[in-house]
Amino acid sequence: MQKKFVTNLALLLLLNFLIKPFWIFGIDRTVQNMLPLDYGMYFALFNFSLLFNIVLDLGITNFNNRNIAQNNHLLSEYFSGITIFKGLLFLVYLAITLVVGFVLGYDSERFYILLFLSFNQFLISFVQYLRSNITALQLFRLDSLLSVLDKSLMILFCSLLLWGNFFSFSFTILHFIYAQTLAYLITALIVFAIVWVKSAHFTLKINIPFLKKIIRQTFPYALLILTMVFYYRIDAVMLDFMLDDGEKEVSIYAQAYRLMDAFNQIGVLFAGLLLPMFAYLIKEKQDLAPLVKLSFSLIFLMAITIAAITFNFSEKIMNLLYHFDTDSSSKVVVVLMFCFVFIATSYIFGTLLTANGSLASLNKIALIGVLINVGLNSFLIPEYKALGAAYASLITQCIIIIGQLYLSKKTFSFTINYFFIFRMIIFLITLFFTLHWIAKLMDGLILQIGISLLCAFILGLVLKIINPKEIMKILLKNEM
Repeated sequence: MQKKFVTNLALLLLLNFLIKPFWIFGIDRTVQNMLPLDYGMYFALFNFSLLFNIVLDLGITNFNNRNIAQNNHLLSEYFSGITIFKGLLFLVYLAITLVVGFVLGYDSERFYILLFLSFNQFLISFVQYLRSNITALQLFRLDSLLSVLDKSLMILFCSLLLWGNFFSFSFTILHFIYAQTLAYLITALIVFAIVWVKSAHFTLKINIPFLKKIIRQTFPYALLILTMVFYYRIDAVMLDFMLDDGEKEVSIYAQAYRLMDAFNQIGVLFAGLLLPMFAYLIKEKQDLAPLVKLSFSLIFLMAITIAAITFNFSEKIMNLLYHFDTDSSSKVVVVLMFCFVFIATSYIFGTLLTANGSLASLNKIALIGVLINVGLNSFLIPEYKALGAAYASLITQCIIIIGQLYLSKKTFSFTINYFFIFRMIIFLITLFFTLHWIAKLMDGLILQIGISLLCAFILGLVLKIINPKEIMKILLKNEM
């Protein structure tokens, strides 16, 4: 299983590193630089559309991934029933989102944008459900290709709109949204066709007993995702709602958040691979510790290196990427990138606990996270604005991961490797000291980041946080 994880993770990261950075920094960043205030409104509405996203899924994707991974024969039964159910959930989600938007006083322009963003959320949710069937069947290479399909299409459509010189009209935020909708729709149709082929049959029929069964079984997953979405996404909504200059502060926050979200996609890829693998190992009662240690070592080393680089070069990075109030966003991005370290760790241990079905305990931790996050935002945003929202996220994520680590140790009886922790601490101290001197002694951001990454990699090898011999053994090992 370790070999399967390493090889498929390498393919997944390669494809996503080829495609998604260009989307985030080439297309998305360009749109924000062209339309900073319109983008601020878009980002706030996008985050608002995510708040009730759980209604579209109700935990079905994680539930389906775990169950199909352990029982492949259920695909045909689940595929038909869940597909119909997802369509019904979209109608409920759309009604809730638009009603709450009306209560908040959104005008006709925001309602129109929200309508398309809501449809996009449905398409994203539907594609994620469909892909959960593909990973559950252990078809990781196919899923790796599908993981970049929507962004590849968006890049194509937006590139034509931004730089193609084929159209006489001026580019607006609506064109940006329309391009996303078309890309998601095409992706959904392609992935649906693939799963249809893999399934024995598909019937367009509402099965009430099956729907009741799914709702009962997925409710804990739904509650977990709902609470997680709130403490991940409520920041931008509260900034927009609480401040007179909300759109400006959301735009500042979005600049910093985009950088964190870009690297956060790596964590999402880890979790997507690990969930069915953990579920399989738990079912077969195999040792989880080697895969947990390997995945944690890789993602933690990456996350803390990125955070350290951002800490030392935040102003240069934000000035290179953006043109709007980079002094403010450079402070926010430092806080959010340390927040990313905790989020990345959660992608390992939160996924492990989800695969184990420890939903009740995870929900308690997540609910505490929501209460802390909303409380801190309410207190910090009026005075510190975007920076206050970032600090609220950092404190929340720190508390969340402490709870998940404690729960993982208790549930799986992991032994604490104090020597490994000691090496991690030495790595942290040495890395920050080294990067501090790189910032003082060298000029040129690209050179500074390149040398920093090289130093982090060498340091990881010296301290055996990454062990090439161990990874080669895994790659050469024959697995069923």
